[in-house]
Amino acid sequence: MIESAVRGLGMTEPARGATGAPVDGPLSGLLPGGRLRPGTAAAAGGDVPLLLALAADAVAAAGRAGHGTVGWAAVGLPELGALAAADAGLDLGAGLWVDDPGGRWPAVLSALLEAVPVVLVGPGLPAMPDRVHRRLAALQRRHGTVLVAAGAWPGAAVRLTVVRAAWEGVKDGHGLLRGRRVTVAATGRGAAAGSASADLWLPGPDGRAAAVEPAPVAVPAPGPERLPRPVRPGPFGQPVKWRVW
Repeated sequence: MIESAVRGLGMTEPARGATGAPVDGPLSGLLPGGRLRPGTAAAAGGDVPLLLALAADAVAAAGRAGHGTVGWAAVGLPELGALAAADAGLDLGAGLWVDDPGGRWPAVLSALLEAVPVVLVGPGLPAMPDRVHRRLAALQRRHGTVLVAAGAWPGAAVRLTVVRAAWEGVKDGHGLLRGRRVTVAATGRGAAAGSASADLWLPGPDGRAAAVEPAPVAVPAPGPERLPRPVRPGPFGQPVKWRVW
């Protein structure tokens, strides 16, 4: 059923196991090698805008590899809005929502990992036995699928967390929201071990993630030229001195 639904989206079948060359983006400094590699997983720390930004980044990387229309799927994310997904950069025509996968969620997730290059997973799925996780991880590696989890995910190559967030634009109770300014921290495991952080707009004014540009440094304007003025000789005939003020 899931396979037929995915085929019904009219997506071009991707060449599995490859992505485009890394392109500098707002999340590049937080990801191992500047991107989410095929067959790996990332955890978004419970932040939906961050989840969408990671998914959009993975979809864009697959698109740069010449996969045509890149399919993606969201499992267990009934709160995921279509407008937010589109603003983040996801093609709604290539997306598949499975809001409630039910008790057979491992089978549903397995089918999606085989069918689309990018899968988003919600935080409400039941606890995963080790044998189920190993089977899903093997499917990921075999098909080169990127999995982005809203919450924790066993074996995630990188874990990102929004450690500080504030909406900007509304002042004194009126005005328009410009975007949400956040600080994102990332930690990795294995070959990606380490930590990093970045200040981002998430989302920015256009709904997408963007780097926070440093504020320009104000350079003071030059003052009037100061000219030396003579000091009168003292009462005992000292030589004239010069002073600048």
